[in-house]
Amino acid sequence: MLKIPVIFGSVRSERLGHQPANYLLKQCQARGFDSTLVDPVEFPLPLLDKMYKEYEPGSAPPLLQKLADIIVPADAYLIVTAEYNHSVPPALSNLLDHFLDEYYFKPSAIACYSVGSYGGVRAAMQLRVMLAEMGMSSIPSILPFPKVGQAFDESGAPTSERTDKSTGRFLDELAWYASALKTQRASGTPY
Repeated sequence: MLKIPVIFGSVRSERLGHQPANYLLKQCQARGFDSTLVDPVEFPLPLLDKMYKEYEPGSAPPLLQKLADIIVPADAYLIVTAEYNHSVPPALSNLLDHFLDEYYFKPSAIACYSVGSYGGVRAAMQLRVMLAEMGMSSIPSILPFPKVGQAFDESGAPTSERTDKSTGRFLDELAWYASALKTQRASGTPY
């Protein structure tokens, strides 16, 4: 079973990203992935001072340890990002920055959203560079949700038939990379 947390990156009170984040969480769980939602509202970490790896074992703050219990054993990460000023939300960046070595040689996938017609792809391009530097390069595909306020109905179901098809291909690709790299990590890593 692949462990793939869904990391959501907005803390705004009227955020709309919970719709694609929860949809993706359900799609991951339906595929048999061990997936949980990581919401920065539920993990209100302080601005980065020390990364998880900089604490002596067993001495990390409880909230950071609770998050580490999700991040460390993961096989891959599905990141759901908004687009703030054509960039990555600060809450997402701060949450991700608390870890580094724990991401090495594990893939990531980027789902993005915005209220506009571009669906957050400008933030996704910047996030892709950041994730690569952190050791969790993103898969080639991204999954945008343009006009996110209209993309899901009141029950959380997508309003377009294309969404399920696109999501299926996206998650197939993530599962392929996650399985391949999990196999390789079992044989060892370059460092």
